[in-house]
Amino acid sequence: MNISLGRLQKVDLRSVWSSESADFTPWLARPENLEVLGETIGLDLELEAQEKDVGPFRADILCKDLRTGNWVLIENQLERTDHTHLGQLLVYASGLKAVTIVWIAQRFTEEHRATLDWLNGITDEEFQFFGLEVELWKIGQSEPAPKFNIVSKPNDWSRQVSQAAHRIEAGDLTEAKQTQLEFWTGFMKHLAGRNGKIRPIKPQPQHWVSFSIGRSGFRLDTMALVRDQGIAVNLVMGDDQAKAFFHLLSRDKAAIEAGLGMELQWKELPGKKESHIYTGLKPADFARTDKWPEYYGWLANTAEAYVRVLGPRIKALRADEWKPEGSEADI
Repeated sequence: MNISLGRLQKVDLRSVWSSESADFTPWLARPENLEVLGETIGLDLELEAQEKDVGPFRADILCKDLRTGNWVLIENQLERTDHTHLGQLLVYASGLKAVTIVWIAQRFTEEHRATLDWLNGITDEEFQFFGLEVELWKIGQSEPAPKFNIVSKPNDWSRQVSQAAHRIEAGDLTEAKQTQLEFWTGFMKHLAGRNGKIRPIKPQPQHWVSFSIGRSGFRLDTMALVRDQGIAVNLVMGDDQAKAFFHLLSRDKAAIEAGLGMELQWKELPGKKESHIYTGLKPADFARTDKWPEYYGWLANTAEAYVRVLGPRIKALRADEWKPEGSEADI
């Protein structure tokens, strides 16, 4: 059998993006391209502004990480990295309380890559520095396709292990907290092996882990309640429009529950800012570590079902489509 294969050809960046500010930055700021970048670095990005003033400089792109709500600042160079841009990045980091810095360039010098590695090593978990080289490739007469290559990234695993070890030595972690940390560490390895919509993040010794569901003001919590011996998934609406969004989603209650294959607990929580759409608690014996893979599977499958069924509805919500008529505490 004769199989004909194409040949990859590298494309000059300037042949597609002649200008960083006029061509590359607007291209990258489009949602579909921020999604590609986000998948590369493991963040869910939502555009806040282009050409945003931060201190004495103007940042190319400013985003929010939908999972944490922290700032993500992107600086672009369609050439080799230089000291000027490195200095700007340090000013940006000092001007924002909790921030992820993403430096994109055609090529990183070894000294600038080493500097980002050093910054990731000496700063705390509120600051993260990524260095990415961008390339364009095509096959034959195909359209050029972008590829981001990570050359420097936060060593979150080393930081987490070091911080957790320090807390254990100091007696800060209770037995329940240690169990939570071990459980979520295993869960992140499970997610990494699935390559699904829910991407692994840094584990913490707490009873929940929050993921993005594609829109600010919402978060998806997977829960491991060690004391209550159960696991759960909970969609949390937490901004000023939470009540409107809750009621708009509740109109599709039957279709949502049918899509998920389970009944849910719909909690408006009158008098509180948040509203929840909750699975309820599924029994789990955390002393049975041999059962943890089963719990990981249920949490991952349920969270991904939430993303599949609720994600498109959430992105289409408009708060002005709901008019208060007197609400119930639960539906």
